Amino acid sequence: MTALTFFLLQGGQGQPQGAAGGSMTFWLMIILMFVIMWLFMIRPQRKQQKELEKFRSELKRGDKVVTAGGIYGVVDEIKDRSVLIKVDGDVKLRVDKNSIVRDFSQDTPQA
Repeated sequence: MTALTFFLLQGGQGQPQGAAGGSMTFWLMIILMFVIMWLFMIRPQRKQQKELEKFRSELKRGDKVVTAGGIYGVVDEIKDRSVLIKVDGDVKLRVDKNSIVRDFSQDTPQA
């Protein structure tokens, strides 16, 4: 009989009284990991998502935007779920409002 089998058959009766504190430390570490993950990953992502939703709701004609596919354009018309952007000359594209990711009017150099 191996030592592991013997220990399992005994049901852990040979454990010292302080072993219960080890399980409490384990649960505290697990909770601490979730708190740290929430602080550094989930919370900033939610904040960024709210800012993006606010940006999309405040779109207006003439705003310079970039789509998720990297297309630069100027907003020409806004509907409930779609936006018509003027890309170049008379070329216009209708894209989903959720595909607009940022405003690039601040990125352009002003001369």
